[in-house]
Amino acid sequence: MTARLGAFGVIMAFVGSLCSCGLLVFSAVRHNAGARRMAIRFMPYVLVGSVLAVGAMQVALIRHDFSLEYVQKNNSTTTPLLFTIAGMWAALEGSILLWGFVLAMYVAVVWRHFRSRLDDPLVTWALAVMLGVCVFFFGVMVGPANPFRVLEFPPAQGRGPNPLLQNHVLMAFHPPLLYLGYVGFTVPFAFAISALITGRVGEGWLLETRRWTLIAWGCLTLGIVLGGWWSYEVLGWGGYWGWDPVENASLLPWLTGTAYIHSVLVQERRGMLRVWNLSLVCATFSLTILGTFLTRSGVVQSVHAFSNSTIGAWLLGLFTVTVLLTVGLIGWRGERLRSPGAIDSPLSREGAFLANNILFGAFAFVVLLGTVFPLLIEVWNGDQLSVGAPYFNRLSRPIGVTLLFLMAVAPVLPWRKASGELLRTRLLWPVVAATTTLVVCVATGLRGLYPLLTFALGALAGGAALRQLVLAIRAARRAGRSPLSGFVGRANGGMVVHLGVVLCAVAIAAGGAYTTTEQLVLTPGQSGAVGSHTIKFIEVAPVEKRPDREITRVLVQTDNGRVDAPALTKFLESGQPILTPSVRTGLTKDLYFRIVRLPDKTRPEAVIEVKIEPMVLWLWVGGFLMALGTLLSIVPGRRRRAAAPSSVATAADEADLLSAVTA
Repeated sequence: MTARLGAFGVIMAFVGSLCSCGLLVFSAVRHNAGARRMAIRFMPYVLVGSVLAVGAMQVALIRHDFSLEYVQKNNSTTTPLLFTIAGMWAALEGSILLWGFVLAMYVAVVWRHFRSRLDDPLVTWALAVMLGVCVFFFGVMVGPANPFRVLEFPPAQGRGPNPLLQNHVLMAFHPPLLYLGYVGFTVPFAFAISALITGRVGEGWLLETRRWTLIAWGCLTLGIVLGGWWSYEVLGWGGYWGWDPVENASLLPWLTGTAYIHSVLVQERRGMLRVWNLSLVCATFSLTILGTFLTRSGVVQSVHAFSNSTIGAWLLGLFTVTVLLTVGLIGWRGERLRSPGAIDSPLSREGAFLANNILFGAFAFVVLLGTVFPLLIEVWNGDQLSVGAPYFNRLSRPIGVTLLFLMAVAPVLPWRKASGELLRTRLLWPVVAATTTLVVCVATGLRGLYPLLTFALGALAGGAALRQLVLAIRAARRAGRSPLSGFVGRANGGMVVHLGVVLCAVAIAAGGAYTTTEQLVLTPGQSGAVGSHTIKFIEVAPVEKRPDREITRVLVQTDNGRVDAPALTKFLESGQPILTPSVRTGLTKDLYFRIVRLPDKTRPEAVIEVKIEPMVLWLWVGGFLMALGTLLSIVPGRRRRAAAPSSVATAADEADLLSAVTA
């Protein structure tokens, strides 16, 4: 019954999206209002069908219905409830089901938001594009990635999820947030394609998608941060980013999406960079599809990736169609995409944003090349190559520090042209902060060109962001508003995001330059030194037995104080042992303990790896601050609320709408 209900839901969503998409395209081409009304009647079936499918899968997981192949492979009667629920996105078919469900929700919200303006061709085509993407993903579920396959002879017990995916609570939140980010970029992509089809390539479509883009970017940012946190707490290697191909797959759309969020300001204000913005938003969506291909095609080996996939060719086909469609439409609308404005001076805000975009584009190219090149070589001649962290670090560091500098300078630059006197006035306190930071770091014994440069430029960018926020708070007070309103709005929320980026950059630089790692070989009661800390091996604790796992902990004491307990966890269903590190988090540094070898009868010594990693906490704080800043950016500021348009911009209204918003 559960399998039939779930399969029925998938088919309902597929048929609903196919009929809605086809009717919307017909109505737009033929200007047929009846077809549009019919399409609207089919659209609720997409959401209802996806909800039925997700509900059926969750019921099957919670009831341990091993008649479903997916449940049998990714669930067991001993799996804890949280990871039973999260099992829906633990493997290929369930993750595609989650993708379709999130996409159906976005379609429903966009439809409701524009329900009174569905006769506008811009909205009609945008919804048709989104529903076309729905057709693809629900079609994949009807065919090769069916999550509701039934076993002829159901077993009494399932295999259980991958042990790494049931060893930390973050697995319940990290993937859904990534999906909200990935899938959310479908909205601005759909409006960009719609603008190209209708010829309304001015600024109107940007205004309609601004908040959708910020929501997607914020979710993707938080998802990446939580993924790094999961890697740090679970995988036991002591890091949070290893330039794994699947990690890079999430970073690529983040980089192009970040570039788009900045460059769109130039088009809104000056009418420039039209081709660039359309290319960026379409590239961002295309890279989410490429990332999905890397994760779910089996072409890369990674703890994050799914193997033995049958949908790799389908995803690669969608990626190819998206790229060709974008290039073809931009070429078709070439004449209309000419920008009415030009950069008056490199020393201006638009000049800084252009430089910012070039650097983000270079960063994305570096990551894309290092990720895809080994795959291309393997396809070409069968050789297996590996591009490791040294390549990415060597090329990304100069780009990163330059972006920090631009992040400090761009917000204080005026539009069109800046004078030297203006820059001296606005950058005075940020420069003082940067100089003081550099002097203090050198005086305390810190060395290294890259970390010192990052600390100084981080202080410069942080000082510039704080200056902007202080001015906004003062303006709010003078206007009789709450000082908290100084943090609200796209510009002020963006400064909060900048502060989060600074914290992340400083934490990454400190961790890369000043981490200390030692392996201690100790017998019970023996102590060793790591840095300024004394580590004592107390004993191996009695094995802790749970229904699904056995946990062996090694008790270690630091500086005769707190006792930490890194563990070796053996999952009974798979028999696979998983190292579970113990992390003691502090304001300035983390102590990270990992078991390398347990003592036994022939070797009574335990081998314990100890890392002292500076400022890791501030990486997580910076990530959440970026998410908070995104949320503040979505809330309209006072002037923007007063100038907010009441309807979708028509071709004739775009210029007036632009001037109203940027006044």
